[in-house]
Amino acid sequence: MSFLNKFFNFKRVSLPNYKNFLVVGLGNIGYEYKMTRHNVGFETLNYLSNKENSSFETFKLANKTILKKKGKKIILIKPNTYMNLSGKSVKYWMNKEKIPIENILVITDELNLPFGKLRIRSKGSSGGHNGLKDIEEKLSTQNYSRLRFGIGNEKKNQNKVDFVLDKWNDNEKKSLENLFSKSCEIIFSFIFHGPENTMNKFN
Repeated sequence: MSFLNKFFNFKRVSLPNYKNFLVVGLGNIGYEYKMTRHNVGFETLNYLSNKENSSFETFKLANKTILKKKGKKIILIKPNTYMNLSGKSVKYWMNKEKIPIENILVITDELNLPFGKLRIRSKGSSGGHNGLKDIEEKLSTQNYSRLRFGIGNEKKNQNKVDFVLDKWNDNEKKSLENLFSKSCEIIFSFIFHGPENTMNKFN
């Protein structure tokens, strides 16, 4: 410590890093959950990492990979805590990477949107989604951005849990690549142009 720091008793302050972004794809770990509707957050980030020639590795509380584009460090995580404890992973990596809340984007399935409808919001309630609910509790706020991927539920008499944990049907599978591609456009727009501009363009 320098003489001036000692004299004035300066303390080092850990500041948020506004060049770092945390993009979180929600889902459940395990082969049995692969390509289920509830894992659309995982699958979106898998698609993005493949397009960017990046691979996920296992770290504390998440599978993680990093993209660097135009001076931005984009940290992609897939929490390995299971859906209902997603907030634990989000909070850990937010703090570790010193990422401000406005630089976090969570990708999740949404029963209340028709299949294929993509909607980004800068804040909002969990809407009963257990993953979002845990993030809200762990971060003590609803003010984080989320990209909701519509999975619909036309069979109203079908159990919701069974529906979200079921695999995509054949018709849905035909549209997934285009929807993942559009989701990636929204992710990069959020990072480089901000949530307001992104909402105006894509919603």
